[in-house]
Amino acid sequence: MPYVHIRVTDEGVTREQKQQLIEQTTEMLERVLNKPPASTFVVIEEVNTDNWGVGGETVTTLRKREKG
Repeated sequence: MPYVHIRVTDEGVTREQKQQLIEQTTEMLERVLNKPPASTFVVIEEVNTDNWGVGGETVTTLRKREKG
């Protein structure tokens, strides 16, 4: 019973993209590990950029700097 937890920042991931992640992750586990799709769980968690840090800074700060 595979359980896959995908975390992404909450920066506009569409419903279609999430569906694609779920489908392709399930297909990969079936292909690679021979796991039946009915027993594969995929959870997508969107994390606010204030709560995600990289290199000692929040992603919010990094994105503001990128925009200049």
